[in-house]
Amino acid sequence: MADAQDRRLPATERKIRKARTEGQVARSRDLSHLVAIGMAAALLAAAAPEIVTWLSGRLATGLRFDARVLADAAVMQHRLALLSLPALGLIGLVGCLLLGVAVAAGVLSGGWNFSLKAMQPKLQKVDPFAGIARMFSPQQLTNTLKSCLLALILGGLGVLYLKLNLPRFAEAMGLPLPTALAHAGKVMLDGLLLLVGALALFALIDVPLQRHQLAERLKMSAQEMKQEQREVEGSAEIKSRQRSRMRELANRRMLAAVPTADLVVMNPSHYAVALKYQEGVMSAPRVVAKGADLMALRIRDAAQAAKVPVLQAPPLARALYAHADLDGPVPAALFSAVAQVLAHVYQLRAHLQGKGQAPAPLPELKVPPELDPKHGLPEAEA
Repeated sequence: MADAQDRRLPATERKIRKARTEGQVARSRDLSHLVAIGMAAALLAAAAPEIVTWLSGRLATGLRFDARVLADAAVMQHRLALLSLPALGLIGLVGCLLLGVAVAAGVLSGGWNFSLKAMQPKLQKVDPFAGIARMFSPQQLTNTLKSCLLALILGGLGVLYLKLNLPRFAEAMGLPLPTALAHAGKVMLDGLLLLVGALALFALIDVPLQRHQLAERLKMSAQEMKQEQREVEGSAEIKSRQRSRMRELANRRMLAAVPTADLVVMNPSHYAVALKYQEGVMSAPRVVAKGADLMALRIRDAAQAAKVPVLQAPPLARALYAHADLDGPVPAALFSAVAQVLAHVYQLRAHLQGKGQAPAPLPELKVPPELDPKHGLPEAEA
């Protein structure tokens, strides 16, 4: 495995996706704390009158004297349930809301990512030497110092706020109960807003810090980059074998179509093009096979074995090989020359069946010079 000092290249998209499947995403605890405490402060500010009314009613009910409580324990249990169950329901509702807010904060910082791989047991997690290395790693030390600084600042702000607002808490002792609850809630809300401000400052620093640390952890070495590229694209040997296999399969399919052709045009051994035409079915003759050099000879042998006529027409063979696609129609500019060789083949076939005279020698084919890739060269080179 490459040394961490060699990992200087940014992670590829493939490695980032793989890390997400393993549960490695940038999560900011400070952002989660900020959203949770901010939501609590927002709930306290929005529902302050209802909370004061509800608490006043609970306290009034709890402090009301009832002689039956002394005589019957069941009455005490009933009053205890009457006071505690609504409180537990409220706590549960607020807890579910804060849980949803915490999940939303995690999604906000690192996106939605569900993975069970992070829960799988790993021997490396219980390795004491690996644990010591993680404990003193730069990233862990940074997170530890940041957490200590956050605790120190929040604690200092809390102590300072309580010290400055002790008289305000003392004032609540001389106020009627509903007014005292509202007054205490206002003091608590001001303290929460102070903490929210401090957490917001830390969240602004922690979110990009966590993303930077994740990017540093996922950095790759040059060797890892090459290895991933080989895994994605495959080795050169495998790709070469695959291409060779695909060519061989394509050649086999092409040779299998040669017996269905009407004729093969050659030059005389460099190029071979097999043509097929079905009147009323095809709008133009089509190329069912074509090849050069060794493949041209294989097409010729397949045609001779299937008794398909083979004609020597070098300019036409070169033009068809260069400008006609496999399984496609011949170019319009070559219709006249192709029609001549097809007519010659049909006359020859009828003569061999005793249905007509022998065809005249094939005349010189008119192939446009611009379609012949070797026009003007000596015939030996063509």
